[in-house]
Amino acid sequence: MSEEMSEEMSMDLYDAIARRRDTRAEFTGRPPADEVLERILGAAHRAPSVGMSQPWVFVTVRDPGTLAAFRDHVHAEREVFAAGLTGERAETFSRIKVEGIAESGLGVVVGYDPTTAGEQVLGRHAISDTGLYSVCLAIQNLWLAATAERIGVGWVSFYREEFLRDLVGLPEHVRPVAWLCVGEVAGLPDVPDLERLGWRGRSPLASVLHQERYRG
Repeated sequence: MSEEMSEEMSMDLYDAIARRRDTRAEFTGRPPADEVLERILGAAHRAPSVGMSQPWVFVTVRDPGTLAAFRDHVHAEREVFAAGLTGERAETFSRIKVEGIAESGLGVVVGYDPTTAGEQVLGRHAISDTGLYSVCLAIQNLWLAATAERIGVGWVSFYREEFLRDLVGLPEHVRPVAWLCVGEVAGLPDVPDLERLGWRGRSPLASVLHQERYRG
């Protein structure tokens, strides 16, 4: 966190983790100020990465036409998913907003570039996905920094990778990992939308914690 940040903007790490939300309906329409966005992206760029490969790329998108094109694509994919639901699941999903693409005013596309450190990446020889994991760590850094700055972030996943690659001009070897809606928010809900609307609740830590060996 930058030393220039005011005392009132600082936030305890555990509080930021607890307050982080996948933002949809709370955007005010104002993107973050340039200096705030630079701090947030700087936090993402300081994420740990396998072999110090830093295999991420960031594309900022503000053009209203591009935002609208991606929003329309996401809406079409939402309908594809909704068509496979029935009964209570269909009724619950109908109340869930899956994106804030136009409302946020800023999209940050995060991509995975496996070529940033050449072929010999220390630590990637046995598990090729470690590069992808590194990109996810950068996204988490971005998200927590944004939360500390009182900026909302929404990860949109209702898209086809080929469409997003073409939309923002990513080369063939760069895999799109996320479209993040980033912008000022009126506030963040106390309860995540998927819990509040009844799609799925949070499980307790004890249900996923195992000692020494996995117990089925």
